[in-house]
Amino acid sequence: MTDTDTGTSRKAPPTATFTSRDPATGRPLADHPVHGPEDVAPAVERGRAAGARWAALPAARRRGHLLSWKRLLAAELDAVAASVAAETGKPLQDAELEVLLTLEHLSWAARNAGRVLRRRRVRTGLPASNQAASVVHRPLGVVGVIGPWNYPVYTPMGSIGYALAAGNAVVFKPSEYTPGTGVLLARLFDAAVPDFAGLFTVVTGAAETGAALAASGVDKLAFTGSPGTARKVMEVCARSLTPFLAECGGKDAVLVTADADLDAAADAVVWGALGNAGQTCAGVERVYAVRAVHAQLCDRVVERARLLRPGTGPDAAYGPMTMPGQSDVVRRHVDAALAAGAGAPLGDTDASASPEPSDSAKPPGGPFVAPVVLVDVPEDCPAMTEETFGPTVAINAVADVDEAVRRANASRYALGAAVFCGSRREGAAIASRLRAGAVSVNSVLGFAAVPALPFGGSGDSGFGRIHGAEGLRGFTAPQSVTVRRFAPPVDLTSFATPAAAKARAVALTRWLHTRR
Repeated sequence: MTDTDTGTSRKAPPTATFTSRDPATGRPLADHPVHGPEDVAPAVERGRAAGARWAALPAARRRGHLLSWKRLLAAELDAVAASVAAETGKPLQDAELEVLLTLEHLSWAARNAGRVLRRRRVRTGLPASNQAASVVHRPLGVVGVIGPWNYPVYTPMGSIGYALAAGNAVVFKPSEYTPGTGVLLARLFDAAVPDFAGLFTVVTGAAETGAALAASGVDKLAFTGSPGTARKVMEVCARSLTPFLAECGGKDAVLVTADADLDAAADAVVWGALGNAGQTCAGVERVYAVRAVHAQLCDRVVERARLLRPGTGPDAAYGPMTMPGQSDVVRRHVDAALAAGAGAPLGDTDASASPEPSDSAKPPGGPFVAPVVLVDVPEDCPAMTEETFGPTVAINAVADVDEAVRRANASRYALGAAVFCGSRREGAAIASRLRAGAVSVNSVLGFAAVPALPFGGSGDSGFGRIHGAEGLRGFTAPQSVTVRRFAPPVDLTSFATPAAAKARAVALTRWLHTRR
C-alpha cells in the first residue's frame, strides 16, 4: 500500500485476533480474527451476489446441494463433534448427539422446502370470482445468524439450514466461545457446494461483530442468546427495520401429576436439568409435583443425580460451565434460595472446584458444578424467576394440577415445558393450558428431535419460530398474485361502470351476507 501524500510505502494494519479456549482448563485452542464492519459488509455483499444465483435454482437443485452438505457433515461427524466438545467442554457423546440431531433437521429442511414454499392457489370468493389467486414464498436475500455457545451446531443450524433451504444466503457469527465450530461448518459447506462461494460465510468476533452484522443490511437477523443482549441487537436492527428473530432462553417447567410414572419422570428431570451441565435453553429448571407424590419424586431425582459426576474424563456425565462467570450465577441462585428457606437434599457450595459430587448443600466453585437439587423454593427467588443455566433443579409441591399450571405460566419465560401424567390424553390436555411454545408429554425435549415441529417461545423467551414449515416460511416473504381471468359482470374498480350497476352489485352482496 502506498501513501498518496508522501509516496512512501506503508503496511496494512494487522487484523486483531482473539483466542478460543478449553473451558475446563483454560488451554488455548486457536486464534481467530475479530471481524469488524469493514469485513462484515463485504461478506453480506458476496452473499447477496451468490444468493441471487442460489435463489434462481429450482428447489430440487438446492435440495441436492444441501443434501451433499448433509452427507459431508455426516462423514465428518467425528471432526465436528470433536470441535464442539473442545470448545464447549461437553462430553464427546453429547457433541455427537448434537450433530446427529442437526443432520435430521438439515435433511428435513432440504427435502421439504420445495413442498412448503411452492406456489399454491387460494380461493377468491364471490366478489373476485373473475380472478385466479395464488401465493408464493420468496427468499429474503441475505440472512444474518448470531449463534450461541451451548449448542454451537444444532441451534444456529435451525436458522442456517432452513434459511439456505428457503433460497437465502447466510452470514453467520458464531459465539466467541465456539468460533472454530462455525468456521468448520462453513468450510465443509464450501467443500460440498463449491460453485456457490460466499453463499454461507462465517465472521468471527464478540459483541462488536454481532452489532456490525445487525447493521450490515442483512434482510433478516436470527439471534440466539440472553434477553438483555437480544434487546441491544434488536435496537440496532430497528434503525433499518431489519426483521428480527429472537430465541432467548427459558425457565422451563415440568408438571408431575399424582398418577404419573415417577421413575420415568425422575429420569427425565435429571437428564433435562443436568444434561450439558444444565446449559440448555429448554432444559428443566422448575418442577411442580402434586403434593401426594412430591417426596417420592424428590427421592428418585436425588438418587439418580447423586450418581452423576462432572468432569472431562470418559466417565463424566457432563462438562464444565462453558462461559466464565456462570458458576457464580449458579451459586447466587442457590444461596438466595437457601437463605429464603429452601431445602437442598443434594449439592455443596463450600467444596473446592473439584468435579467430584457431594451430598451437602450448594455447588462448588470453578468451572465444574456438581448437581444441586432444591426443594420448597419460594416462587420469588432467582432460582425460580431467572434463567440459572446450570446443573440445578428446583422441585416444589403443589396442591393440584391447576396450581401447577398457574405457577408454570407465571414465569416471564415461555419456551418449553413437559407434563408427566398417567393418561396421555389428560397429559395433552394439561399441555394445551401451558403458555410454553413447545411441550412434551411423558418426556422432556421430545420436540427437539422432530424437525417438522416449529420451535420458539414468547415473553422473555423471544419471538419467531425456527424448524418445521413455520421455520422455512420465516425466512421468506410471501408474495400474493392475482390474474384476471375474465371481465366481471359489474366492474367495481372502474370509473366507467354506471353508478346504478354498482348500487345493484352492492345490494346483492349485502343481501347475500345477511343470509349466510
